[in-house]
Amino acid sequence: MSEQPLSPDMVGTLITLQQGEITEHQIYQKIAAATSDPHNRVVLTRIAVQEYEHYLIWKKYTRRDIAPKAHLVWSYYFLARFLGITFAIKLMEGVEKRAQGIYREVGMIIPEVREIVAHEEAHERELIGLLDEERLRYVGSVVLGLNDALVEFTGTLAGLTFAIQNSQVIAMAGLITGVAASLSMGASEYLSQKSGGGSGDAVKAALYTGIAYIVTVCLLVLPFLFLSNPYFALPITMASAILVIFLFTFYISIAKDLPFVRRFFEMAAISMGIAAISFVIGLMIRVLMHVDV
Repeated sequence: MSEQPLSPDMVGTLITLQQGEITEHQIYQKIAAATSDPHNRVVLTRIAVQEYEHYLIWKKYTRRDIAPKAHLVWSYYFLARFLGITFAIKLMEGVEKRAQGIYREVGMIIPEVREIVAHEEAHERELIGLLDEERLRYVGSVVLGLNDALVEFTGTLAGLTFAIQNSQVIAMAGLITGVAASLSMGASEYLSQKSGGGSGDAVKAALYTGIAYIVTVCLLVLPFLFLSNPYFALPITMASAILVIFLFTFYISIAKDLPFVRRFFEMAAISMGIAAISFVIGLMIRVLMHVDV
């Protein structure tokens, strides 16, 4: 226990840290309860116990019971359920890293902080090899389907916009082409996995690729189904493509510890560049072939 009385500001800082620990305790505990893998559940439960021990350390100094932030508990729980445990936990740990400066400040007064920091670093090491989620095992297949759909269909829809200038026809052509392309991509991924010595997981890899492709195509075609003017629909499609790139790149950067900014701008530049080139090609074809739809 600290020999000198704590200032009101320091007590407020400790209360914030204490609430953070009890919140993370509840998050780990809730995710662990919903985890089917026994190993993952044991590790998550152990970390939850450590977070509660940290909470009790802060409580010695604040002498208060602090409730967790319920909205954060449920937010991370639903993230874990829908986007995967790895993504939710790494996102939470990333936020926690930003508190290291506060730990150093408090550590000058409270000696137990060193123990807490050591535990937090151990958490990260444990979490690196903790999870084996199917969605991350097949992330390469998802990237393949997503990238191909974004690059090909931003270009295809841009070219069709100037060549045809009819939203319904563009949507129909896009959907037909998209379904055929998704089946082709899925089959190609299946054969690629098989020829590369893959096991029975080749079917799942093909499904992940095909589904990622067709979902992306449907999202890009959607504006053309609801807007009669293709020149209004096209910018919305481009914005949708940028949004998909942003969200997926953010997800991968967190779940796989990859750089976000460079990957996002690289993928966005490729998709938008292909769209611009296809737009010009569509205009040229319309003029040269005297197409009037």
